Amino acid sequence: MTATLNLWPIGNCQVSALVDRAGRFVWGCTPRVDGDPVFCSLLDDAPAAGDDAYGFWEIDLDGVVETTQSYLRNTPVLVTRHVDDQGNVIEVIDFCPRYKRNGRMYRPVAFARIVRPVAGSPRIRIRLRPARQWGTSQAATTRGSNHIRYLVEDCVLRLSTTAAVGWIEDERLFRVERPVYFFLGPDEGFSDEIGVALESMLDHTIDEWRHWVRGLATPYEWQQAVIRSAITLKLCQHEETGAIVAALTTSIPEHSGSGRNWDYRYCWVRDAYYTVQALNRLGALDVLEGYLEYLRNIVDNAARGHIQPLYGVGGETTLIEGEATALNGYRGMGPVRVGNQAYEQVQHDAYGQIILSNAQAFFDHRLLRIGGVEDFKALEPVGERAWEKFDQPDAGLWELRTKSHVHTYSAAMCWAACDRLANVAETLRLPESEVFWRERATMMRTRIEEAAWRPDLNSLSATFAGDDLDASLLQLLDLRFLAPDDPRFRGTLAAVESGLRRGSHMLRYATEDDFGLPQTAFNVCTFWLIEALHFTGRNADARGLFEEMLSRCTPAGLLSEDIDPVTGELWGNYPQTYSLVGMINCAVLLSKPWSAVR
Repeated sequence: MTATLNLWPIGNCQVSALVDRAGRFVWGCTPRVDGDPVFCSLLDDAPAAGDDAYGFWEIDLDGVVETTQSYLRNTPVLVTRHVDDQGNVIEVIDFCPRYKRNGRMYRPVAFARIVRPVAGSPRIRIRLRPARQWGTSQAATTRGSNHIRYLVEDCVLRLSTTAAVGWIEDERLFRVERPVYFFLGPDEGFSDEIGVALESMLDHTIDEWRHWVRGLATPYEWQQAVIRSAITLKLCQHEETGAIVAALTTSIPEHSGSGRNWDYRYCWVRDAYYTVQALNRLGALDVLEGYLEYLRNIVDNAARGHIQPLYGVGGETTLIEGEATALNGYRGMGPVRVGNQAYEQVQHDAYGQIILSNAQAFFDHRLLRIGGVEDFKALEPVGERAWEKFDQPDAGLWELRTKSHVHTYSAAMCWAACDRLANVAETLRLPESEVFWRERATMMRTRIEEAAWRPDLNSLSATFAGDDLDASLLQLLDLRFLAPDDPRFRGTLAAVESGLRRGSHMLRYATEDDFGLPQTAFNVCTFWLIEALHFTGRNADARGLFEEMLSRCTPAGLLSEDIDPVTGELWGNYPQTYSLVGMINCAVLLSKPWSAVR
C-alpha cells in the first residue's frame, strides 16, 4: 500500500497542523482552521527543501538516515526521532498548547516545537518559511533580539526561540547541545524564560488531553484506535463556537486527476451529527454541548426553519467557492479550492440531523443544560420544513451539483426529524404536540415505503423515481426506519452489497455523477456495511472487514475520506471525520464486553 497521506495532525481546537513523515509542517491555517494556510506545501508539488519553496517548517538533521514518529500516549503531541549517518540523534516534540488557565481554556493561535539532543553531537538546520495569500508569496519578516515576526495574511506570527535568530534567518547548520525551543504564535513577548514556559505548556497540554481521554468510555477491544480517532475528532471541533469541521484540509482529490477536490474545512450539519453521535457513545459530552450551542444559534437565525447543508465555523452562511491558483495541488493535481458552493444547495437531510443532534438534550440528564419547552418550540419550524420537503427533490447527501432527485436517505432523515420531535414532546408532556408530530411521521413513513420500495428487486431504491442503489440506504437501520430482521432491509442489504461492494470496500454509488463514474470507495460506507453485517447476524464477516479497515490506517492511526479498492491507497481530505466516526462506531459495536476479561 502506498501511504501518500502519511501525515500526523497536531492541534488545540483553534489551529492545527499536519506533519509529514520527515517531521515537516506541510499544512496549517491561521487564525483558525478555515483561514489562510501559512503552511501550504501539501498542496504544492514543488520540493519542500528547494531554494525557492515556501509554505513549510522544517527541522532538518544533517545527514539524517532514519526518522520515526509516534504520539505521546493519549495525546496529539507528536514525537519525531531523527538519526543521522554518524549515530547522532534528536527528538522533536510538536504540539499546540491547550489547557485550562485562569478559568478558561488556553488555546492560542500557536505552534510549539522542542528539539532535544538524545545522542552524539547532532547538527540541525531550521527552515521556517510561512506563506501568505494562499501561497501567492512568502511572508515578509522583521527581526527582534530573540524573535522573528512573520507578516502573514490575517495576523502577525512571532517566532520566539532560544536558538540564535541569525542562524534561523540564514538557515544555517548549528549544533544542538541542549534543548532548543521554538514558539510560533501571537505577536507578544514572553514574560517567563521561553524554555521554562514551553516545558510548562507541554506538561499542562499532556495532562489536559490525558484527563479528557480518561473520561472516555472506550470498548475493551481496539482501544488505541478508538482513542486516536476520538482525539482527532476533538481536534476537528472549533472549540470557540462548537462547530465541527468535516476535515482539516482542502482539495486532496478523491482519486488521481479526478477534479473532485473540495474544501472540507467547514461545518456540515450531517458530518457533525455523525461526529457527536460517535463521541456520545464514548461519553465525550463536551463536544456535544459545544455543538448544541452552535446549533441553537444556527436554528435561531434560520428563516422559516431553512437549514443550509454547511456553515462556517463562526456560523457564516456564505462560503463562496473559488480557486487558489498559486498552488498547483496535491501531487500536482489541482485545482485547489477555497470555499464550498454546497452551501447554496438544497439538502433536505439536514433537517433530520439538526433535530437528531438536539434531541439528546431533552433526555440526557448528564448535560449541564437540559432542553426545555422553549428549545422544543425553536425546533418545530425545522420539523415543519422537514414535513414540507421530505418528498421533494434535493441534491442528496453526496451533494450532486447538476442533478436533483427525491432521495430516500433525505426523506428518511426528514421522517426522523418528525418522529424525534414526537418523542421529545412526549417527554416534555406536550400531548397535543406529540400526537401532531407522530401523525406526520406516520404519513411520511407510508409515503417513503410506497415510493422507494421495488418489489421486483426486493430492495429499496436510492431515489423515489429510479431503481438505483446507494450505500446510504444502509443508514435506514441506524435511523430506526427499518429493523435488522425486516425482510425489506435484508433485501436492500443484499442488493447494496452485490451492487456496490468492491472486495473489502464500498462505493457510495456506481452511477455517473457530475464528474463521471467514481473510482474510489468511500470509507464510511464500508463501516456502514460492517454495522449492517453485524446486526444481520454476520458478525464474523463484520469483524474481519473491520480488522482489514484498521490495517488501512495511516501510521498515525487515521483515515482519509476515500480509498482505492484495488491498491489500498488513501485519497480525499484528511483526517476525515466520517471515517473516524466509522472506526469508533464499529469498535463499540463489535468489541467483546469488559466483563469478558474479568
